[in-house]
Amino acid sequence: MEYGRRIGAEILLSEAFDRDRVTGLRHAVASCAGRAGLSGSRLDDFVVAVNELLTNAVRHGGGQGHVALWRETGSVVCEVSDRGPGISEPTLNHPHRPRADEPGGRGLWLAAELTDDLRLNTSPEGTRVRVSTRSS
Repeated sequence: MEYGRRIGAEILLSEAFDRDRVTGLRHAVASCAGRAGLSGSRLDDFVVAVNELLTNAVRHGGGQGHVALWRETGSVVCEVSDRGPGISEPTLNHPHRPRADEPGGRGLWLAAELTDDLRLNTSPEGTRVRVSTRSS
């Protein structure tokens, strides 16, 4: 299920998390992504996207997960994984903007909208979502 990081990628952050670590990780992601070259609204959008993925892992993926953040040539990449039951086929095929009266369901859509690329791999053993934003 793992996509694999490119050889030579600079790992900025890699750790397991649960609900109690989400806020601290959001701040750590902001700091690391800023040092890796993201700034202004690109940095803000990336941090919001990653926060949505962290929150989804806690809510829908068994209450815990793993986050990894690294720099690749010209981009900052973050991958959030969990061991939940997986994501349903309609959500998997195309994260959509939920109707205004629809509760929840905005996390993947927001992450896709706020980053340059979103890749998702899901199975009954868990979900792995990778987002990336160009730093230049």
